[in-house]
Amino acid sequence: MVNLRDKFDKEIVKAIMKEKGYKNTMQVPRLLKVVINRGVSEARENSKAIEISAAELANITGQKPLVTMSKKAIAAFHLKGNVPIGLKVTLRGQRMYEFVSKLINICLPKIRDFKGVSPKSFDGRGNYTIGIREQLIFPEVDYDKVDQVRGMDITFVTSAKDDAGAHKLLQMIGMPFRKEG
Repeated sequence: MVNLRDKFDKEIVKAIMKEKGYKNTMQVPRLLKVVINRGVSEARENSKAIEISAAELANITGQKPLVTMSKKAIAAFHLKGNVPIGLKVTLRGQRMYEFVSKLINICLPKIRDFKGVSPKSFDGRGNYTIGIREQLIFPEVDYDKVDQVRGMDITFVTSAKDDAGAHKLLQMIGMPFRKEG
């Protein structure tokens, strides 16, 4: 498998500079970090759920996740204040590039009836988020040890000033965007 960081430095930067007419390599948008977020709502009733989910996320990303706590009590959701309700992992550097490469080349093609990711999930500031419905698409997850299918949100934070720049960057990296129309 091609090292994504080397490909970015050698090929993608030059291609974007040529296409956009940039004079300096520092003008080219870059992938700053990838944030993986997972809500674990069943942690309210089952305290082991957060531990199982954390171990799973650590396997997938190669980094220990941070446990997120509820900020306040919400009676309608049967939620108390300051209890663990989610996990998040922030990937940067080489680990980020390895995760993105694995996601694009191995995991996304495993999704049934996959026609590409939505090109409409940009936030207006050059960041892109996709939702994964099940963790079973990752090769590190052992199917027999999965107690419950859980999804996650993956956010790509870029240095692009707008969505068009971020779209071009992710497209050059290899993100399989769905053809609209």
